[in-house]
Amino acid sequence: MPLEDDGYILSFSQDPGVIEAIPLEDTPNLLVVELSVLPPEDRAAFIQHCKSNGIPVLAMISEQDRNIVDPFFEVEDFAFLPFKNNELRTRVRRALWRTGSWDSGQLIRTGDLVIDQERYEVSVAGRRIILTFKEYQLLSLLAANPGRVYTRETLLNRVWEYAYFGGTRTVDVHIRRLRSKVEDANHLFIETVRNVGYRFRVS
Repeated sequence: MPLEDDGYILSFSQDPGVIEAIPLEDTPNLLVVELSVLPPEDRAAFIQHCKSNGIPVLAMISEQDRNIVDPFFEVEDFAFLPFKNNELRTRVRRALWRTGSWDSGQLIRTGDLVIDQERYEVSVAGRRIILTFKEYQLLSLLAANPGRVYTRETLLNRVWEYAYFGGTRTVDVHIRRLRSKVEDANHLFIETVRNVGYRFRVS
């Protein structure tokens, strides 16, 4: 999922009723909802419920259902299905910006490690770390999904986006260089999963 790779924490449900049971402290920064899953008579009330509880809504609709868009719906934005990854990213960021939650998708914080995805900057305990772009991409992907194991092949495809000529060996080389820059005796972030790949330590 492209939004996971951008550092967002996602939760999925096919039951709109779960919104009513979400504790206040777990209120999402943004709700992306496909309007067609809601009965027409319930859509306005559902959106109003979200608004009353401070949950901004990005409504997803299909091209053939564009006539269901009610100009009185108080949603942050609309997007058509099937969505394009870059369009969804842009609309999510725009909605978060308008609702004052932009920082939630731009900063990845774990212990003393901070990754600023807007400025492409990384710091550990307040010390700025200079990384190559590939090192930055590797760190961001791993840190955005702590505990998730990535094989070398997956990292190669995600970061280099094709079957890189150097093979999976290049992943090991970049991970080793990355560790030398961001880790020390007090800061260990990346774990090797023997014979598989790598994962980011769960705090």
